[in-house]
Formats: sequence, structure tokens, C-alpha cells
Amino acid sequence: MPDKTESKCQIVSFSFLKVNPNWRQLPVEERSEQKREFQEALERWANNEMRILSYSTMGTRADSDMLLWRICYSLDCLSSAHSDMMRTAMGGYLTVSHSYLAMTRRSQYLIGKEADNPQSMHSYIRPGNHRYMIVYPYSKARSWYQLPFEDRQRMVHEQMKLVDQFPNMHMHTMYSFGLDDNEFLISAEADRLQDCIEMTMRLREVDNYNYVANDTPRFTCIRTTIPDMLERLG
Repeated sequence: MPDKTESKCQIVSFSFLKVNPNWRQLPVEERSEQKREFQEALERWANNEMRILSYSTMGTRADSDMLLWRICYSLDCLSSAHSDMMRTAMGGYLTVSHSYLAMTRRSQYLIGKEADNPQSMHSYIRPGNHRYMIVYPYSKARSWYQLPFEDRQRMVHEQMKLVDQFPNMHMHTMYSFGLDDNEFLISAEADRLQDCIEMTMRLREVDNYNYVANDTPRFTCIRTTIPDMLERLG
């Protein structure tokens, strides 16, 4: 019999932050104190109520210095945590250059061995186990949704067969319909950037890609601890 355990969807937020250049002109002691306060603000929320994963984008994007990937179960939780962060002294020197909001849910398509997993796990993600991550918003062309479901299922299956050829990569698909400007949010975790390049090039050859309306901008991120993320800022 099917597992009827209630599935609790996760709220997922990706906030890309840019530091004002004036911050790096502050005395070393003042910057250190601000980083300590900022770290404490994040760690107050990094508990059972919210998971926070930190990444550096120093040297990979001109419009971002760091990424906070936050996962929780309510918008109120996310909003309160973000407010606490921005109220710090360092928050006054930060700009959110890109922000993406999504939720987890079970795909309408049969993907891999998903049907064998407990229902409660279909809306749960376990990220942060790889050195690098590529993040990008994603939307399909309107013509995709006019296709018969069987055709869409076939193309999704073809795409996932290709993805399965890269077992050292971990893909997450999150849903932004009605919440954000894009339809999906994709994150691809890997320990080798070469795998990201190779898989992306080969995905361009599958039928599914003909129906992509948008899959940029793309962000290449380096997994760090919160202290290391802040230390790389200067």
C-alpha cells in the first residue's frame, strides 16, 4: 500500500550577498568584530528550525561575494532570520545582489527510483555534501506545457538517464511557481567542476532542452563554513 505519511514541504532561499568596498577600508579590529556579530546572528538560526549552508563566490562572480542557502518550513522563519542578519553592523555594508525563493515538492514525473522512497522524503532535500555547487533559475517555454503528458514524461526520462551517468553529482530541483519570477530553481553539487561542464554540454543535446525558456544567471559556489566564508571577504 502507498505510504500516506504527510509530506511537509521545505522553504528554500538562496541569497547572494555583495559587500560594499568601503567595508574593507575599516580597521581590521572593527571588521573582525562585525564578522563575529554576523556569524552569531546566523548561528542563532542554524538549529532545528532552519538549516544554513554557506558558500563563497569570491572570484567566481563580479556581483556576489557569498551565498547563504537557507532551508526552513515557514516564510516567517526565513523573514525573521534575514532581518536579524541585516540588523548587524556588517549588514549595513551588504547588498543582496540576487535572491531566489522556492519550495520542495514531489515531481509530477516518474524519476528514477523515487517511487520506492517514503512519501515523507519526496519534499526533503539533503544538500551540502560536495565541494562545489552550481545554482541557477530555470523556466520552461509555454509550448512545453501544451505537449501531451506522455511526451513530456519521455523527455524527462531521457534527461534523467543522462544525469544518472554522472553519479558523483547531486542534483536538486526546487519549485518557484507563483513564488518567484522563475519556475524552478536548480542546484548541482559536485566535487569536480569538470563533471558540471561535461553534463551541461551533453544536456544541450537532449530533446528536453528545446523547451528551455531560461536557465541563467548561473552561479559557481564554493562550500565553506560560516567563519571561512566571512574570512575570505577580507
